[in-house]
Amino acid sequence: MDATSEMRQRLCGLLPRLRRFARGLTGDAHDADDVVQTALERALARSGQFREELGLPLEAWVFGIVRNAWLDEVRARQRRGRVMAPAEAGEHVGTSPFDRQDAAMSVEAAMARLPPEQREAVMLVLVEGLSYREAAAALEVPVGTLTSRLARGREALQTMLGEGG
Repeated sequence: MDATSEMRQRLCGLLPRLRRFARGLTGDAHDADDVVQTALERALARSGQFREELGLPLEAWVFGIVRNAWLDEVRARQRRGRVMAPAEAGEHVGTSPFDRQDAAMSVEAAMARLPPEQREAVMLVLVEGLSYREAAAALEVPVGTLTSRLARGREALQTMLGEGG
């Protein structure tokens, strides 16, 4: 198997995690799918630049590409003057509140209210299971910065969910 085929296979294995991370960043399934597609295109186009032997796992590299693809999209929307409506403005139109689990909704709503830097840290470390080093590399920040963002994010989530005291 050549390097490109191996890379494609490994990226396919990461798809569920990439979609979950992108959904956490974007708050919208359609935007998440678009961001993941863009990120995978970039990863494949730049696969020659990836060097796992330098100590950065593929997961951290690709999560960083997903994050950067989303930041690029946000900037592009701002330049175009588009207003991004919050997901709750139309995501659940026509659905019964009894069809959803309140706990999951409150966690999702709390995550959406976190500042992007904290949400990214929480998603990568607590949801995706990346090490602090891997998550810091994906976000292109020092480990100490990641640790601080993660601590503030955890504290904010606990407060929003009524568990902080």
